[in-house]
Amino acid sequence: MMNNSNIILTDSGGIQEEAPSLGKPVLVLREVTERMEGVDAGTAILVGSKKEKIVTETSKLLTDSSYYSKISKAVNPYGDGTTSEKIKEIILTHGH
Repeated sequence: MMNNSNIILTDSGGIQEEAPSLGKPVLVLREVTERMEGVDAGTAILVGSKKEKIVTETSKLLTDSSYYSKISKAVNPYGDGTTSEKIKEIILTHGH
């Protein structure tokens, strides 16, 4: 579902980490987040719970292609999405 979305609106910490691997901008529906790495890196925007801010940021992402591109192409601070492949390779190479 996330891969077929244009943007992700969430209050889930795990989703805040996963969505940038798919190149999806994240709007965080919280006043604070323990995952500030995404906000600092530009992959997520902390919008809070006020309707006006949520609508404004969502509309901007859907109508301003340069703004969308900047956020969707920001470097993912949580990794490159290839961890499971790296683990598999280590197990196959060094496993018992």
